[in-house]
Amino acid sequence: MNQPNSPFDENARGVYLITVTPFTEDGELDLESTDRLIDFYLERGVDGLTVLGILGEAPKLTAHESAQYVDRVLGRVNGAVPVVVGASAAGFAAMGELTKRVMDSGAAGVMVAPAPYLRSDDQIRSYFSMVNETLGADVPWVLQDHPNSTGVQMSSSLVMQVIAQSPRCVMLKHEDSPGLGKLSAIRGAQAQQTLRHLSILTGNGGGLFLPEELERGADGAMTGFAFPEMMVQVCQAHAKGERDRAFDLFDAYLPFARYEQQAGIGLAVRKHVLAKRGAIACSALRRPGPSLSAQDITDIDYLLERQQRRLSELA
Repeated sequence: MNQPNSPFDENARGVYLITVTPFTEDGELDLESTDRLIDFYLERGVDGLTVLGILGEAPKLTAHESAQYVDRVLGRVNGAVPVVVGASAAGFAAMGELTKRVMDSGAAGVMVAPAPYLRSDDQIRSYFSMVNETLGADVPWVLQDHPNSTGVQMSSSLVMQVIAQSPRCVMLKHEDSPGLGKLSAIRGAQAQQTLRHLSILTGNGGGLFLPEELERGADGAMTGFAFPEMMVQVCQAHAKGERDRAFDLFDAYLPFARYEQQAGIGLAVRKHVLAKRGAIACSALRRPGPSLSAQDITDIDYLLERQQRRLSELA
């Protein structure tokens, strides 16, 4: 496999798009749509991809399907961008097995979140010490801090302790909310050279706070959205110092981004729009999962019409 054009390391920047997983109407893994979807993401300028995330419906895949999907993505990407694979698991044997397999296949690294049963700081530090042993010295990995999904709260000081004890942790996926203060605290420690530098990509609410997070020092986004080009363009504008344009672009998409982040149906909304845009053949979620009502679709169509008008005004 070719080497990615942009290396996955402590200096990674831009948008690492969390992929959805395409299924057919009868719930089978749709590998042909996977090819279309990856092309869609690459054509919109993403800097990397993250697969087997929570919104990729990873828990609904069998081990065989997970391997099929990762292999298909890696083959389609063919080294154009780094691919990070979610490797969180109930036990370290499964985590180690998946990590070895995907790294041998050409993944750039893996992402690990704290196990849901962890409660004390000591337990969390001990857990990530075992993560380091499991992954080994050669695997770069992402620390995922997403209390809404794991139920594990990590203070900024604890996150920094985990980073300090983990030499191959090259990126923090920052998804705590409210999280701007934590982001500033971590960047402040790096400025004072009490914490080594690493990449910080954010994932709050499909990018709902992306401009503010960039202002606080984030290097980009690692999340999903039916319009990945928004995140790409916002990050590019901000990197050029075009602050107002970054915020204006974001504002044009905000009403739909807010709608897409509804609890329960958000992923169904995203897959509906991706199907509408031709990225996937079918918008189905694997069971158990919600479906959209006729009124939901009417709402979406109206929001997309208004979004297009605002984008035309910015052109």
